Amino acid sequence: MSSLPTPLRRQLESAIKQARTLAESGARKALETLAVHEPDPYPHMNDVQRTLRRKLRAQARQLGDAESRVRRGAHEIKHLAEKLGYDQWHRLLFARYLLENNLLISPEHGVSVTLEDCEELAPSLGLKDSWSVAAQFASRELPEIFRADDPAGSVDLAIDDRQPLIQLVTGLPREAFTAGDSLGWCYQFWQAERKDEVNASGNKIGADELPAVTQLFTEDYMVDFLLDNTLGAWHAGKYLAAHPTLAGTASTEGDLRSAMALPGCPWTYLRFIQKDGKWTPAAGTFDGWPKAAKDLKCLDPCMGSGHFVVAMFERLVVLRMAEENGEESDMVAAVIRDNLFGLEIDPRCTQIGAFNLALAAWRRVGHCVLPPMHIACSGLAPNAKVDDWLSLAGEDERLQNGMERLYRLFKDAPVLGSLINPRAAKGDMYEAGFHELQPLLEKALVQETKDDTAHEMAVTARGLAKAAEILAGLFTLVATNVPYLGRGKQDEVLRDFCDRVYPESKADLATCFVERCLGFCSSGGSTAIVTPQNWLFLVSYKKLRERLLRRDTWDVVVRLGENGFESTQAAGAFVALVEISSRSPSADQCFVAIDATNLATPTEKSYRLFSDAPLTLRQSEQLANPDFRIAIGEISRLPLLRDIADCSQGTTTGDNPRYLFQFWEFSKRTEDWNFFQGAVESPCMFGGRESVLRWQGGIGELATSPDARVQGQAAFGNHGVVVSQMRELPVTRYSGEFFSMNGAALVPKNSKHLPAIWTFCSAPDFCEEVRKIDQALKVTNASLVKIPFDLAHWEKVAAEKYPHGLPKPFSSDPTQWLFNGHPTGADQPLHVASARLLGYLWPRQTGSSFPDCPALDP
Repeated sequence: MSSLPTPLRRQLESAIKQARTLAESGARKALETLAVHEPDPYPHMNDVQRTLRRKLRAQARQLGDAESRVRRGAHEIKHLAEKLGYDQWHRLLFARYLLENNLLISPEHGVSVTLEDCEELAPSLGLKDSWSVAAQFASRELPEIFRADDPAGSVDLAIDDRQPLIQLVTGLPREAFTAGDSLGWCYQFWQAERKDEVNASGNKIGADELPAVTQLFTEDYMVDFLLDNTLGAWHAGKYLAAHPTLAGTASTEGDLRSAMALPGCPWTYLRFIQKDGKWTPAAGTFDGWPKAAKDLKCLDPCMGSGHFVVAMFERLVVLRMAEENGEESDMVAAVIRDNLFGLEIDPRCTQIGAFNLALAAWRRVGHCVLPPMHIACSGLAPNAKVDDWLSLAGEDERLQNGMERLYRLFKDAPVLGSLINPRAAKGDMYEAGFHELQPLLEKALVQETKDDTAHEMAVTARGLAKAAEILAGLFTLVATNVPYLGRGKQDEVLRDFCDRVYPESKADLATCFVERCLGFCSSGGSTAIVTPQNWLFLVSYKKLRERLLRRDTWDVVVRLGENGFESTQAAGAFVALVEISSRSPSADQCFVAIDATNLATPTEKSYRLFSDAPLTLRQSEQLANPDFRIAIGEISRLPLLRDIADCSQGTTTGDNPRYLFQFWEFSKRTEDWNFFQGAVESPCMFGGRESVLRWQGGIGELATSPDARVQGQAAFGNHGVVVSQMRELPVTRYSGEFFSMNGAALVPKNSKHLPAIWTFCSAPDFCEEVRKIDQALKVTNASLVKIPFDLAHWEKVAAEKYPHGLPKPFSSDPTQWLFNGHPTGADQPLHVASARLLGYLWPRQTGSSFPDCPALDP
């Protein structure tokens, strides 16, 4: 299936962004027309409208809209309007997908129909036009996505609000609906402006903001690499065991891939290494997994629009066809019934994921009735009083206990989502096992049709029970792109939960999900994740890394770094692909690693993943790295630089315009101002000396400012190296002043070692060694000295390069306060002379005259 070309992707993005604005505006107007927000119905409303209004108000409460605190009886409709707008647009959008794939089915005739057929059928069905018919057929065809008893489904937008949506959906070219990845982009585009709005606000991220901020389309090559080196490696292990000669005779990895390719599944990214003269899957053979594909249980707990779920579906279908020699239609149904599971925090995105899976199945075998999908929203909350909630269980005490447990588990679900772990709860996990609640809830849905509030609660409870079953499950493979959200941006509920449950990974939601994904794994099961790379090396994750290295088996680590995603929504994301299995590592356990951080585009990175030879690293040796960092490449066991040097972080004022000035802004520097050394953008002997700091002898405002962090005093008065902590880590000499927080001062414990340290830091070797253990955009000052340092070697190099010792502090650049003020030898002599003629004096200038040119003396 083809990918959506960039021009079409932009066209789709534009249409969806417009659609959200139009649909939500139209939805709000339609709800206001029905007086859903008002204390009472309008006098002119008939019985049908009044009944619909009552049902909509009940649904609004279940979605989290509350009664107004300002007007008695009035009701908020924010969440309801968002849901209705989403439904109105996506009924049209999904209908167009079905039409363009010849999958829109007439419920009465059971055959696919065209838009022209829908136009003919509209009058007999009492509908307005062809798109009304198409949207209705799509809804009936997708009962797991658009529930038949949904009151919002009975709301019609005004023609002036609906027609622009139809124009948007018809204005998109057919290719936008046949490309394999186009559905994956739809929800990201739907949330794009909301994401920008939330990020710009600077507010903490809670239930309403979380889906928009954390949704990110996963690139095809990331999904394919992780699944080819889990499901594919498992298949390859069995294939090579059945064909042992091939392991020793195949010439290349390409030969092996060709030999074990399955129809429609070439295993493009499946990697092999040679061990004892024979080929073996690089990621291992996953011997802890079941032996038959029918027994594999695969989960995406952060499903998004279903990218991983669909990719797992495609591979599992061909695996089961090959193993069971079954009909494709039977295997499609069997995989959905037996193998696939998905969870998603956002109910609307859950719908797209379910539709994506249905579309993938129907594209393979044509339209048919599919088994119930194991796909659920993990972000639904009860949104009811506990007594009302428990009343759904009637007089059955055991079932009341089960309903109470559902209530406790999911009360914070909109911010916790798949972090919810029923298996970790205390007490009897199966007080009315979640599967036992299903018949009760089906019965409640029938009984409570006259009670709108109870009916909506029962619908929610049914969804919670379904999600709880999956959340309590154990799986063979857990594959996902985890949500990224730093601790500082999390709201109180999410932050407190992570502090309590995931103390070693709490710094980012993404890393909490690394642990949660491993918690989903059965014994011997594996997780394959797209994740930020920083947890592989930051000091704050030291304990987490040690525990995972000692407890679990590492299979694959790929560093992609920056620019791994095409989407601009991923700007600044530094990512890795990681595979870990839930089993104790053997003493000689090795994992494979690929480093693609130095490549500039996703295309280049994806090519490296299947072309360059992977490194093989011993897992136990990672425990010998500083802070147990995961290092790709050989780590020297020489003494560390920290043995002979200290590294200090610099000062931040919290208000630079108030405390930090350029030195030339003053005619004369007073004792209130101290020289200040900044970071440099490129290596130089003496640079970064443009500024002065208003320190006032340590008794002024800066010293007591709560926003400032005055650091680095241990380095003051000493000579060393200032390392700019970004990207290529450019360096300059340090001469003992205040220095910026964007640079770290590396000061030798013995001054005689400075030439060797400077020579090392100013060579490419320094950055290479640091980047082996810290790939963050800005490295920590601690990382700068946790690298091997061969003192004897660099003393020899320094002696050859600087036979008379290091140059004394000097600059010919007049923008530096080290400049001596003389035009001779200056980088800009005319500028210097002009300033001198006007009476300007540089801080280090020793006199006001020009001895060689008396006439120029000002």
